[in-house]
Amino acid sequence: MKIYRIRYWLPLVALVCAPGLLLAQMTLVGQVRTRTEIRNGLGNLAPLDAKAAVFTSQRTRLNFGYKWDRVLFSTAIQDVRVWGQDASTINNADGNRLMVHEAWAEITLANSADTTIPFKAIQNLSLKLGRQELVYDDVRLLGNLDWLQQGRRFDAALLKAQHLGWSLDIGGGFNQNSDAFGVAGTDYTPGNVPASALSNKNVSLAIPAGFIPTSGKGGAPVLATNVSTNGQNQQFKSFQMAYLTRKFGQTKFSALFFKDDFSRYRIDSTGSAAAGYVYGRRYDQTGTNSRMTYGGMLIGQLGNASSRFGKVQWQAFGYGQSGTDRDGLLIKNAYHYGGNLMVQRGLLSTGPGYEVLSGNNAATIQAGQTSRFDPLYGTPHRHWGYMDYFYVGTGSPAGGLQDAFWKFKYAGSRLTATFDVHYFSLAAPTYNKMPDAPTGALVDAKLGMEYDFIATYALNKFTTVELGYAVMNGTNSLEYTKQGTMNQRDKVGTWSYLMINIRPDFFYAKPVAIKQ
Repeated sequence: MKIYRIRYWLPLVALVCAPGLLLAQMTLVGQVRTRTEIRNGLGNLAPLDAKAAVFTSQRTRLNFGYKWDRVLFSTAIQDVRVWGQDASTINNADGNRLMVHEAWAEITLANSADTTIPFKAIQNLSLKLGRQELVYDDVRLLGNLDWLQQGRRFDAALLKAQHLGWSLDIGGGFNQNSDAFGVAGTDYTPGNVPASALSNKNVSLAIPAGFIPTSGKGGAPVLATNVSTNGQNQQFKSFQMAYLTRKFGQTKFSALFFKDDFSRYRIDSTGSAAAGYVYGRRYDQTGTNSRMTYGGMLIGQLGNASSRFGKVQWQAFGYGQSGTDRDGLLIKNAYHYGGNLMVQRGLLSTGPGYEVLSGNNAATIQAGQTSRFDPLYGTPHRHWGYMDYFYVGTGSPAGGLQDAFWKFKYAGSRLTATFDVHYFSLAAPTYNKMPDAPTGALVDAKLGMEYDFIATYALNKFTTVELGYAVMNGTNSLEYTKQGTMNQRDKVGTWSYLMINIRPDFFYAKPVAIKQ
């Protein structure tokens, strides 16, 4: 019995005697993030005389990590909900919103500093497997969409190599919504289609009010308004990617290739008993529609904030797309390019920028083709206005987007404040097909101007408070290209929010002053 007790207590003694070593290997970070919003024209112009919407959403997340010289492990469990979305006492029918945001492990295959690993051809090589975030560059094309409470993650495998200053990531994922037990083939009905849309009956489900299908807009073909991949209901079947980067002095170069494949579908009104019949579309066709996105980015800086001319940070990028989109349209001349700079002196920064996302030229586009650039799986909220009018779940004009902007920033020790001004316009001519418009008439290119103000204050090491206010001064062109009407919407949209973000580090130890 004594021997048993000794063996039982030895591990606990070891934990007590070596806390520094243990805590250096593990991390445990929590998050409670609440955001109260007042929406009156966020994402789309609101109807005339409409009342503002007010609500509070919350993300609760727990991140656990473990690090060893040859293994990294991380998992993030999160719960996302709106206050009051559940009754104070819920039943089983209410379901739950608890989910695994991340769960991955990374194993080291090569490390030139580790003498016990014989493979020396590459300085560092590792394999990362599982549910993970893909965050690259300025999250323009690939990002974790952290602004949304639910965020974004991918089920993927990622091979990461570093050698002589170069870094290369090669990754891929293959999606399926069945383990194939008793099922033949790999036909894939997109897993993020609402469950209520699935049917195994001899009927086709009607498009519900307010739903944005994978193409078109509410059944109004004159709009030719599409939603981007990151805001629509067709998850990709598979993807393959390569990302290469290196820093030269104060300039960083990066190149991206990303291929995503979408299940082909057919429009079926016969009403077969097979599953996967979604709003008149059956995802049971052989092969995929494959889209390729490729390009590069340069980021650099000159000087420093305390010099006479200040520090200049600049960025330039260009991307193209080819192949076929998720609806099988041939992609022709789709591109995205732009540049910006910020000049910082002391605590203040300011600077201009301009970028273009190509769209369909109504006068030249051919049937079965599209020239619309889709910004993949990035974070539109960060780039094209905080009011989320473009390339999100509310749709975006088929004529593309031009964004000319000027930004201001103050960064103090506790307070950070930004003010951005955007001038939005169409990138390609778009016909005005309202009943009273002359044949061949074009809508005005100007979509509107947006003004965004954000202030963030650090209360303590683990808590920040963020206040935001934004205004969209839209036009009839914005109303028409987004919603198919004119003079039926309030042209001024407003949005404000208060967000409290608490992220405690449970293993953090406050430094103790050493007495002399």
